[in-house]
Amino acid sequence: MNCLVDGNIPPSSGLSSSSALVCCAGLVTLTVLGMNLSKVELAEICAKSERYIGTEGGGMDQSISFLAEEGTAKLIEFSPLRATDVKLPSGAVFVIANSCVEMNKAATSHFNIRVMECRLAAKLLAKHKSLPWKEVLRLEEVQAKLGISLEEMLLITEDALHPEPYSPEEICKCLGISLQELKTQILSPNTQDVLTFKLYQRAKHVYSEAARVLQFKKICEEAPDNVVQLLGELMNQSHRSCRDMYECSCPELDQLVDICRKFGAQGSRLTGAGWGGCTVSIVPAEKLSSFLANVHEAYYQRSNRSLAPEKQSLFATKPGGGALVFLEA
Repeated sequence: MNCLVDGNIPPSSGLSSSSALVCCAGLVTLTVLGMNLSKVELAEICAKSERYIGTEGGGMDQSISFLAEEGTAKLIEFSPLRATDVKLPSGAVFVIANSCVEMNKAATSHFNIRVMECRLAAKLLAKHKSLPWKEVLRLEEVQAKLGISLEEMLLITEDALHPEPYSPEEICKCLGISLQELKTQILSPNTQDVLTFKLYQRAKHVYSEAARVLQFKKICEEAPDNVVQLLGELMNQSHRSCRDMYECSCPELDQLVDICRKFGAQGSRLTGAGWGGCTVSIVPAEKLSSFLANVHEAYYQRSNRSLAPEKQSLFATKPGGGALVFLEA
């Protein structure tokens, strides 16, 4: 099988370039072999494939790559994988701005450390609520097993975890296991030497972010007059939580978010894994052209970041369709 690969997604920018490549490879391979799989099956296989390089990623990027439909956003949910249409407000545009700081998830451990902190927080929360904690891997499982709301999970997090970082020894004491068991049975190879884990902050971010996703969908459905303002406020809250609780922002992203808000964005936040990459901003349609011009001058021209290819640095978007195969007739 001979393949020529081409693409226009800036790499390591938080715009799912690696997932795009994996999804493309999966779809091309199936097509060449004359095989058929559903979009859901294909998304799940592609998500699993990406973990072979050691990145403990989720499945959101692969799911939207296949399940996206033109003109609608999608609420993606897992176990089982499903996608629900969310109609975005007509008076607003989502604008992507690249901070030009590259973040290579496969070459750094930040990303995997966050995954592990969430896993450890889930186990401590499960133990606190007398659940079988050994089989728990994700914060969502604790909520599902307890059958309670995200708001209630935030209260339990306040009660069960402390804001001070946990040492591996303290985690062992909480779970009643040895350091050896922690290292061999729970920690991944690239998190075994981490000295402190911030469990409270990571759990608070995950549960509050999940609640914001559902609020975002609800506001889109109800479409009040101030819909753009309300969605923008949720995006601002999200960035604050990413910056302060999950600590996956960086100075350039924070600066770019501030500039976007200053020039008319109702809300702005990092997108993708963080530590670099892009911001996404919700901008009232009538302010779009002045917004693009002002942000371009304030962030790209003043700091000589215009070295990045122009179009890839700052652009307006709308929901497009998912992956397709074009066959020559």
